[in-house]
Amino acid sequence: MIRKEYCTGAGLFFTGVCNLFKIQMLLVLSSILWSYGSNAQSLDLAVHNHGISFGNSRQFTGLRFNVIDNNVEELRGVNITFLKAKNNDDAVVKGVSFGLVAPEAGTLRGFQIGGLGVGAKEELTGISFGLFGAGSGGSLNGITMAGIGAGAGGGIHGITFALIGAGAGGSIRGITIAGIGAGTGGNLTGITLAGIGAGAGGDISGITFGGIGAGAGGSIHGITVGLVGSGAGRDMSGIAFGGVGAGCGGTLTGVALAGIGIGAPEIRGVSCAVGAVKADAKEDREGRFVGLSVSAFNKIEGKLNGVSLGIVNYAYRLKGVQLGVINYVRDNPRYLRILPVINARLK
Repeated sequence: MIRKEYCTGAGLFFTGVCNLFKIQMLLVLSSILWSYGSNAQSLDLAVHNHGISFGNSRQFTGLRFNVIDNNVEELRGVNITFLKAKNNDDAVVKGVSFGLVAPEAGTLRGFQIGGLGVGAKEELTGISFGLFGAGSGGSLNGITMAGIGAGAGGGIHGITFALIGAGAGGSIRGITIAGIGAGTGGNLTGITLAGIGAGAGGDISGITFGGIGAGAGGSIHGITVGLVGSGAGRDMSGIAFGGVGAGCGGTLTGVALAGIGIGAPEIRGVSCAVGAVKADAKEDREGRFVGLSVSAFNKIEGKLNGVSLGIVNYAYRLKGVQLGVINYVRDNPRYLRILPVINARLK
């Protein structure tokens, strides 16, 4: 037989648990009502802005559903929206953002998917996928995949895939693959593959391939391939290939290959072209070639230190060997200026 005091104790315990549950439910319900009353744009199943939100909650952590984000302040967690945001330039959204049209905020960090695109006014960081495009008015960082284009007013850092193009007002660093073109107003660093062209207003460093051309307003360092041409406003160093031509406005150092011509004020290394290799004189200095030059016409408007092999070889001064049908050294004695087969001077 069960003693009466045991039954009384169990009953009191059960009553206490029920009362505690009622108190917790009242707290949750009051929190929901408070949240809804304080922000009539959302209904939140949450405690202290943590939980599940339906509507335009402006500060929230957890799972959130909204039709149109408007004047959002800060969100953390999973944010799902359906239409284009309004007045959201100062919003900070961290976590997973999915937009049927496009997730948009001042700062987006985490994993972003946009049915049409993904956009941030200041910063887009993480893994971003936009069916048509992904862009930031500031920096674009991480892994970015865009059906048409990816762009940033600042820099792009990371891995970027764009079916048509990728561009930045600042610098691009990392792996960039663009169906048509990749370009930046700053420096281009890393591995860059572009179906038509790759270019930088500053320097290019790394491996760069442009289906038609690759060029920099500054210097190029590394392996550069342009099926038509590759060129730099200042120096080029490494391996440069131009289907038609390769050249720079400063010193060309390394291995240069071109279908038609290669040119620079100063060339150091090995240069091979079907048409001509030229070390051109400028107003402030003579041209100079150091190394091996192979082409139909080798023209050094200065000093050749090395070997030139071609049909016609021309140099102002020579310390090395010219091998060809006609070999001309302007500063040689008159009877040695033009020689067939070989012209040499070793001092």
